[in-house]
Amino acid sequence: MINLLFAVLTSGFFFKSDLFSAFVNYGENSTHKVYALHLPDTLRFAGESFDITSPDLRERLDRELLVNTYWQSNMMLLLKRSNKFFPIIERVLKEEGIPIDFKYLAVIESGLENVRSPAGAKGFWQIMSTTGRDFGLEINSNVDERYHLEFSTKVAAKYLKRAKEKFGSWALAAAAYNRGINGIQRNLTTQKVSNYFDLFLGQETSRYLFRIFAVKEIIENPIKYGYVFEQKDLYQHIPVRLHGIDTPINNLASFAKKMGVNYKLLKIHNPWLIQNHLNNKSRKYYEIAIPEEGYY
Repeated sequence: MINLLFAVLTSGFFFKSDLFSAFVNYGENSTHKVYALHLPDTLRFAGESFDITSPDLRERLDRELLVNTYWQSNMMLLLKRSNKFFPIIERVLKEEGIPIDFKYLAVIESGLENVRSPAGAKGFWQIMSTTGRDFGLEINSNVDERYHLEFSTKVAAKYLKRAKEKFGSWALAAAAYNRGINGIQRNLTTQKVSNYFDLFLGQETSRYLFRIFAVKEIIENPIKYGYVFEQKDLYQHIPVRLHGIDTPINNLASFAKKMGVNYKLLKIHNPWLIQNHLNNKSRKYYEIAIPEEGYY
């Protein structure tokens, strides 16, 4: 029976022999070996340089580089998604005066997906509802602008700017995004130190900057870490046109058809629209993204 099945499979009835492997190897041989990694003595992030020759700092960096290098499926997804979403994030960060390196903070926060944490943080930047509202986002049962990539990136930028003004360091600003501005200030005061790398922190915040460093290093040097692909393999940004509206939408599916798309595509490009309608009793002006023709 086994021989018969193999004969049927290899005969081409189900698939041809050249489809036994799903991998595009680009002419290279696979190795299936796990190597130790070379570690730098200094790191640069957001225009700041950091010496990491201290044993504990090297171990923390080594951990994150190893985890992210050898979790290949996840890192390949991050590489593909970054090509799609980084241009939008970079533009907003630049407009807000935030170093472009902070795009990697969104990578470690959400994997560049509109996810929801157990604590209730949402979106690419994992913003809590109180923080979002404090910075002007609309968040209710009908609309949640934490899922709006441009709007949420602006909120993250404003928070980071506030933290930088408080601490004078982008590294501490990044740590404050995870621990909170008040939390980092308490740690600095209690421990009588002035920088992130001298702080004794809980595991999550202790790993936080090194996770950012690791994904930055790998995404900027993919071949160095064994990731092989071509531009066509990466996910692409879909151009959209913005349709302005200041009236309610009774049914998003019907609205989508009028716009020349279906409900699925409307939701993909407007994840901030939570329900199948838009109440808009206040007649607020919204811009709804409609994908350009020819991309789906």
